[in-house]
Amino acid sequence: MRNVRGHAVRGPAGARTIAPLLFFVCNLLSETVPVMIDSLSRRRALSLGASATLALAAGIPARAFAQGAGGAAWPGSRPIRIVVAYPAGGVSDVVARALADRLSAQLGSPVIVENKAGAGGAIAMDMVAKAPADGYTLGFSSVSPLVLSPHLGRLPYDPARDIAPLASVMVSPVLLLATPACTARDFPALVAQAKARPGEIRWATSGLASLGHIMLEQIMLGTQAKITHVPYKGGGQQLTDALSGQFEILSTNAGPAVAQQIQAGKLRPLAVGAPQRVDGMPGTPTLAELGLPAANLSSQFGLFAPGRLPAALLERLNAEVNKALAVPDLRNRLLTTGNVPTGGSAADFAREIAQESQANANIIRAAHIRLD
Repeated sequence: MRNVRGHAVRGPAGARTIAPLLFFVCNLLSETVPVMIDSLSRRRALSLGASATLALAAGIPARAFAQGAGGAAWPGSRPIRIVVAYPAGGVSDVVARALADRLSAQLGSPVIVENKAGAGGAIAMDMVAKAPADGYTLGFSSVSPLVLSPHLGRLPYDPARDIAPLASVMVSPVLLLATPACTARDFPALVAQAKARPGEIRWATSGLASLGHIMLEQIMLGTQAKITHVPYKGGGQQLTDALSGQFEILSTNAGPAVAQQIQAGKLRPLAVGAPQRVDGMPGTPTLAELGLPAANLSSQFGLFAPGRLPAALLERLNAEVNKALAVPDLRNRLLTTGNVPTGGSAADFAREIAQESQANANIIRAAHIRLD
């Protein structure tokens, strides 16, 4: 074996090799792992160097030790927590739990799910932002708390600084569904009714400044129709009221509960916000096909971490999520509910979030959307 200067270093033949090896490892640590050295005291660094030297003397590969110090020690037996930004039982919760099960199997450590709904996902994102950046607290949410909420008021966290996008998990189409109160046979007929009776058509979304609200504003802008917005605070009551005809139109993400009601004929799809038609509803046009490309939006969900997460751990988590999304069972669970598994690099996910945030800022200003 040769050190970084090309000099020969003897193996575990005797105790006389320990001191040179200790000097070599300490130098190597200071040159290649500056973050570790900065975060540890000099005594701790020397202790690590001594441990590595003893490992080398015992014939343990240096690579194995490096993984143990900076990578293999995570996650160990300590549980990983995924904070879900929505109530239990919804599509995001179902997907988060399926992903948690898959990650637990891959990592050999427990992965638990904790639901922290409210404030359009900002409560959960604030928990993630304030958690230690050690890989044991993650968040599962749509990108709305990062691309919509910042343009509607002050947040307890800085989306760009305090949250690290780990990986995109899925794109969830937004379905525009006619309830029993709606008499329009298709989307053009709905627009015609809204123009003929301004304000009489009621359109329910998951809340003020939600993605459904943004889509409604774009539809009204593009069609010059006047529609009454009915904001809810969650999906459960919204679906119950839709089935009883409390309003004419429901905008919601695809999911098992919604799919069941569509199959039963209790809700009728009029249009969908998605890059292309949904496989389970091939006869339902996208809003882009209906001449409303600015309203043709869909929800992107992903996994997030505290903003100070070390780059190596971020890359490890991203790789684990992509590995999980490649498993046929998880992919099929997403596809059968009308959602599309995504994946990809953390850098690409962060770039998409930044672009969507800027686009939403323009829409919110133009539509004069406020939370009050």
